[in-house]
Amino acid sequence: MTAEHPLSPAEAQDLAEATATAMFARDRAAQALEMNIVRVQPGSALLTMKVRGDMVNGHHICHGGMLFSLADTAFAYACNSYNRNTVASACHIDFLASAKEGEMLEAEAVERSAAGRTGVYDVTIKVVGGKTIALFRGKSYRISGEVIAGLQQAD
Repeated sequence: MTAEHPLSPAEAQDLAEATATAMFARDRAAQALEMNIVRVQPGSALLTMKVRGDMVNGHHICHGGMLFSLADTAFAYACNSYNRNTVASACHIDFLASAKEGEMLEAEAVERSAAGRTGVYDVTIKVVGGKTIALFRGKSYRISGEVIAGLQQAD
């Protein structure tokens, strides 16, 4: 669609879901970590991941890199939901509590700002139904191309 003919809310939702499906089919890292997409909407995403035994560190808690990967993946699905290839330009995470083996985690990414080629997204990682584990902020930058080729929208 062009600026003169913006997407309807239903079309934007369909595009977000199709983009997530296409990305996940190629996302070997998310697949290897057994992440699941619960929901994707324009500018937001909710993913889950169960803490497996091979994800814990020497303190027998979830390795921070695994938490970062979950947050970064939710961020990626949120900022690519418009079918515009978008990458991280900066990320920051604050670890607030530990996650234990067997716990199901959820990461919810929410768009806070999007202007031109840049965006800011906040991701909250929680134990499903429980405590907040980490807060992540990602800054995005739109590069050339599309997640699903051939659907390019006018700038």
